[in-house]
Amino acid sequence: MKSTLALLLFSCLLCFSCQKEEVKEPIQKPNIVLIFADDLGYGDLGSYGASEWQTPHLDQLAEDGSKFTQFYVPHAVCSASRAALLTGTYANRLEIFGALDHTASHGLNPDETTIAELLKEQGYTTGMVGKWHLGHLAPFLPGKQGFDSYFGLPYSNDMWPHHPEAKDYYPPLPLIQGDSTLEVLDDQSLLTTRYTDKALEFIEKNQDQPFFLYLAHSMPHVPLFVSEKFKGKSSQGMYGDVIMEIDWSVGEIRKKLKELDLEENTLIIFTSDNGPWLSYGAHAGLTGGLREGKGTSWEGGIRVPAIFTWPGKIKPGTVQSQAAMTVDILPTIAAITGTELPELPIDGRNIWSMIQGEQQEDKPYFAYYNRNELQAVIYGKWKLVFPHRYRTLPEGTVLRNDGIPVQYTHVNLEKAELYNLEIDPSESKDVSEANPEILAKLQGYAEEARKDMGDALTGFEGSGMRKHGKYESPD
Repeated sequence: MKSTLALLLFSCLLCFSCQKEEVKEPIQKPNIVLIFADDLGYGDLGSYGASEWQTPHLDQLAEDGSKFTQFYVPHAVCSASRAALLTGTYANRLEIFGALDHTASHGLNPDETTIAELLKEQGYTTGMVGKWHLGHLAPFLPGKQGFDSYFGLPYSNDMWPHHPEAKDYYPPLPLIQGDSTLEVLDDQSLLTTRYTDKALEFIEKNQDQPFFLYLAHSMPHVPLFVSEKFKGKSSQGMYGDVIMEIDWSVGEIRKKLKELDLEENTLIIFTSDNGPWLSYGAHAGLTGGLREGKGTSWEGGIRVPAIFTWPGKIKPGTVQSQAAMTVDILPTIAAITGTELPELPIDGRNIWSMIQGEQQEDKPYFAYYNRNELQAVIYGKWKLVFPHRYRTLPEGTVLRNDGIPVQYTHVNLEKAELYNLEIDPSESKDVSEANPEILAKLQGYAEEARKDMGDALTGFEGSGMRKHGKYESPD
């Protein structure tokens, strides 16, 4: 009986902790622009330490608002990360794993509530531009998930016939408008430019009413493409050029908001879906000294830049070192717009006071990968990594500069390791023996999470799991 009550209490704290934090500002209806980069590393922006290329617009965005230095995604892979962002819920709870491709017959369940659906209830016009990757079939496209308009790719830009390792597997890459294929892409050089133009068009068209714009760039995911105006601009190769073009895109959006006198009433959020895809060498980003990259639960895979800007509401130059995660974005947006939370439980919490530079009580965050493996738990400055198999590049690997990946090797972490991220963000020293109480506390959080959301590593199925959406053919 006691264990049942404990699990119930934990689930309530986990799923509804977002309700505890109240917004101190009057409820209003700001425009919201959410920009999501693809495979952008923690160290790819000047404001996060990059010196290889310039990102003046993103650096100014950080100076004008709040920059998080310990911000996470719960899953270091495309589809799962996007599901968590848009629903405020761990994607493994929703049965969304890995990266969906053109053969997937499932997607984000329409019963789940996205940020777009929440805001539509408040009278917002909602638009999406860019990479969707939550199901390419009709029942799962953005128009069925709360978006009034959509322009972009249904999945990753490498899922096309020119893939360096799977040329005969993928069909032509469709560019979709609404729910129909507008054209098939054979060249992606203008993709960032076209996304930006569509985003500006959406802002201009909806300037007289509250709007939510979700701009999910396909770059800097491989294959890298850049327009002529940015080719060679960084003097650091194609990757630097691509980052500078994304930076330009952010600058164009801010310029349009200012031109239309919308800047003072617009919240801009910029972050990434996971860390860099390191096997691509010169076509991959920078971890900023963090361990490993995309496809792992080490810091280089799950820690990402995160910037929040809203003139007059967020103090310029704010730096927040407290841990937060993309699942917190939905409940935060709900709080500042006075929107009711979804009926189904979510995992994020309202972090509005953290965005404003204040401290909130630490809460446990969980990192899942490889379907439903609970690989790590983060609590404040502490991170406990559980035994699991992960991919890495062997020491001495010679990386390429032509967009062709080298092969990973897989190694086993044999025992659980505890890290103090405040002094060891690169996860180089296990301090579990010196901190038995912290170790036990994080193990306790993990045990309750396993009962709730499952864990393939330890054989838990989880009582709080939900189903993905399954396509049923009308034939």
